[in-house]
Amino acid sequence: MIDVVSDVVCPWCFVGKRRLEQALKALPDTPVKVSWRPFQLDATIPSEGMRRQDYMLRKFGSAERIAELQKPLLAAGAALGIPFAFDKITVSPNTLNAHLLLKWADAAGRQEAMAERLFQLYFTEGGDLSNQETLVEAAAEAGLDGTLVAQLLASQADLAAVVEEIDHARSLGISSVPTFIIANRYAVAGAQGPETLVSAITRASLESRAEA
Repeated sequence: MIDVVSDVVCPWCFVGKRRLEQALKALPDTPVKVSWRPFQLDATIPSEGMRRQDYMLRKFGSAERIAELQKPLLAAGAALGIPFAFDKITVSPNTLNAHLLLKWADAAGRQEAMAERLFQLYFTEGGDLSNQETLVEAAAEAGLDGTLVAQLLASQADLAAVVEEIDHARSLGISSVPTFIIANRYAVAGAQGPETLVSAITRASLESRAEA
């Protein structure tokens, strides 16, 4: 079991997802269940989101600083087949509703598809993840029942459970994402290379077998 604590608006989490996929491909004989766990990089963003340019300037200070921070992401994305399109993003969303989608997708056995769709939608298409219609459409594309998702979003079902999970992650000392919790034994912080993940997964698997 690998619990990936992440936020869908974290570009390094998208990079980390691709690197985890590489690691798992290198371990074809090691069955691993991956679960995406919620985290919010900024819970102060209002539910309707904020104008992206204003938010980024407030957070990082200047367009030059933002461009500098994006350089390694663009390079990492190019190496992993992620065509980051930061210029297309117009809204910085509050991500609670996106995390609700991931929770419901997990129950439906579609969490991997949901995580991939949300990352793609935000970082390569500039989708507004604060817009409920956009989220419903994304859920349907990931294989969920769009009508049901619309009803659940309207009722904010499971919101307290998602907030509790986020609080729990912080109580564990997690302050940056992605963080990979492997078999409840090891925590790998950051979008580490696949070789680091392979090592941690292999060690956890060997220890579990030894104890069994």
